[in-house]
Amino acid sequence: MMDFLFSLNGQLFIAAYLVGGIPFGLLLAKFFAGVDIKAAGSGSIGATNVLRVVKEKDPKLAKKLGAATLALDALKGIAVLAVAYLLHVSDATMWGIAVLAVIGHCFSPYLNFEGGKGVATGMGVMLFLLPLETVIALVTWFVFAKTLKISSLSSLLGLFALIISSFYIHPDMAHSPVLLIGFILFYKHIPNIIRVFQGKEKRVI
Repeated sequence: MMDFLFSLNGQLFIAAYLVGGIPFGLLLAKFFAGVDIKAAGSGSIGATNVLRVVKEKDPKLAKKLGAATLALDALKGIAVLAVAYLLHVSDATMWGIAVLAVIGHCFSPYLNFEGGKGVATGMGVMLFLLPLETVIALVTWFVFAKTLKISSLSSLLGLFALIISSFYIHPDMAHSPVLLIGFILFYKHIPNIIRVFQGKEKRVI
């Protein structure tokens, strides 16, 4: 166990989880808007809930904080991957870092293992590791976000587009980490999926 903790891979895995767990949305909303997004809206720490909750107080500030949350949540997934890339670790280690960054965001050690939906952090790690597939996912998300105006459903459709395209673009790669990240994001969206079928899921206007 100690050998793992002091190994390069072990330190990178721990860093990915701890950095991934930083609740930027919660911190930004509290510091700049004086609101607790865990106690309002959907209770999520992601950009969509930051936008929704802060918008009631200051619409202009809400857009800025929502964009900042989206960017920081994506970058925290990329940050440890970039360091690992410079250290020339294996592909398996890179994917392990990606998975743990998403787990950190969704089950943050700083929030009693609660967290966000993982979309922005997942997008960040996928953009680093599977850039073409991520572009396809972002285009899919954009189209459905503009037409459906339901953030959760648009994100899931983008996720499915990424997974499907990864099998076509990289048929020889090990897809288990991609599927695992996809499962985590799907699991975190189960309440949203239920609300979609009930017609109760809120739209982003």
